[in-house]
Amino acid sequence: MKKVAVIMGSASDLPVVRKAADTLKSFGVPHEVHVYSAHRTPVEAGDFARGARRNGFGVIIAAAGMAAHLAGAMAAGTTLPVIGIPMKSNALDGVDALLSTVQMPSGIPVAAVAIDGAVNAALLSIQILAVEDAELAEKLEAHRAAGAEKALKANAEVEAEFNSAG
Repeated sequence: MKKVAVIMGSASDLPVVRKAADTLKSFGVPHEVHVYSAHRTPVEAGDFARGARRNGFGVIIAAAGMAAHLAGAMAAGTTLPVIGIPMKSNALDGVDALLSTVQMPSGIPVAAVAIDGAVNAALLSIQILAVEDAELAEKLEAHRAAGAEKALKANAEVEAEFNSAG
């Protein structure tokens, strides 16, 4: 199975990024987590992106806030799918990071999830890998079924409280 790279622009992103790593781990997806900045360590970030396919990766998740150029920098160096996680910041609540992540020039695509959407980034990377991995696809189906079951249980509890005749 291909690995997923989880790259964050700053170690301060770890509380959010950890959710992606935990999700990947729960599905048994091999992954690595690194801190590379598009601005402070551009050589290392570029080297990682250029070598990612050769080093066994199938997807790159890149989390960054503010200017949020990390996902684009990763995408510029590889043809692997790149998923950007725009990180919430104090200045503009992550809207700046969201716009920087989704406004990529034609020819260098980056997928984007919600601001601080690390779990969905991990799940999207798992879906990408599951295109060629039936066992992983089954795990995704079971995960979705469990989510539906949880929602239906919550619905039954709410209905019992508010819709009972009496």
